[in-house]
Amino acid sequence: MIEIIIMCILSIVSIGTLCFICVNRDLITAAVGTTLISLIASIMFVIMRAPDVAMTEASIGAALSGAIIIGIIIKVRRRDR
Repeated sequence: MIEIIIMCILSIVSIGTLCFICVNRDLITAAVGTTLISLIASIMFVIMRAPDVAMTEASIGAALSGAIIIGIIIKVRRRDR
């Protein structure tokens, strides 16, 4: 029962983060928000007892993709100057 409550709370936080990303105009903040959504998804996978999928989501979805997106945004901003 507690797992269902935690999943509902994480789903609401994820949807709230998604709404914040859509409203926000700063690209770095949006990239951090997408990383946060991936981190929430990996926590949800742990709760669903899928640790292999959670590790993959955390390493690729949260860490690698977030770093690549933020790096690209920084390089594009330097080139604009």
